[in-house]
Amino acid sequence: MRKKQLINKITLYVVLILLSFLFLFPLVWMLVSSLKNEFQIFRDMTSLKAFLPPAPNETEGGYFQNYIAAFQRVDLLRYIMNSLIYTLGIIVFGLLVNSMAGYALARFRFPLAGFWMGVIIATLIVPPESIFLPLYVLVYDLGWVNTYTGLIVPFIANAFAIFLFRQFFLDFPKELEEAAKIDGCSQFGIFWRMIVPLSKPVFATVAIVLFINHWNDFLWPLVVASDESIRTIQIGLQYFMNDPPIQWGQVMAALTVATVPMLIIFTFLQRYYVQGLTHTGSKN
Repeated sequence: MRKKQLINKITLYVVLILLSFLFLFPLVWMLVSSLKNEFQIFRDMTSLKAFLPPAPNETEGGYFQNYIAAFQRVDLLRYIMNSLIYTLGIIVFGLLVNSMAGYALARFRFPLAGFWMGVIIATLIVPPESIFLPLYVLVYDLGWVNTYTGLIVPFIANAFAIFLFRQFFLDFPKELEEAAKIDGCSQFGIFWRMIVPLSKPVFATVAIVLFINHWNDFLWPLVVASDESIRTIQIGLQYFMNDPPIQWGQVMAALTVATVPMLIIFTFLQRYYVQGLTHTGSKN
């Protein structure tokens, strides 16, 4: 029995390692290609050299020549800062608003609470593109076009985030809240001083989901941010494709720069992310 379990565990790990390499191949190829010139990229395309960096004597301007050229060609730093402001603004305000909404739906008793939760969940099946036109008209009437406010405010409330918070708070022990009420703590004090510090996994989960979703946003920033001063990195990447000649080494360098923030966020928060997905909807 132990031998069989050991064989099953080894097989599982081998399969997981192979799958991890499969998913990492595009990232590795992108990173390695960003260190090569045009000739080297297409020369190595059909061999394993596509996943190996060039030799030092094959690089004329150094390994980072494409990165330097990409930043000189387009104001990538401005686009990255705009994306950070846009994404972090949604995360900060989204965590506050959605967590309070989820807590209210999990703990408060009010008429049609189940109905409103159903309405919130039902909005998940509505394609975002279907509401962009009326949403743009509203933002235009408010004078928020070409502003960070117009980029951020429409996406602060998030149905999936509210659902995750509600499910997590439903499993939170009520005895702790009742003890805090006996000690004279207000409802908001219970939420801010007790619930929030003990809910790091679900906050990290929602933060990662929001970051990935909105860091990769293209259509809404394209519609609302016509002014170059607030364009995001995903819009900026189009310059490399629409402004000939296309330099694929620079394209790969710009894509790598755009991918790094997501990798950093997920690397530092992955432990809480896994805990949040594991605990949401299950009894603690």
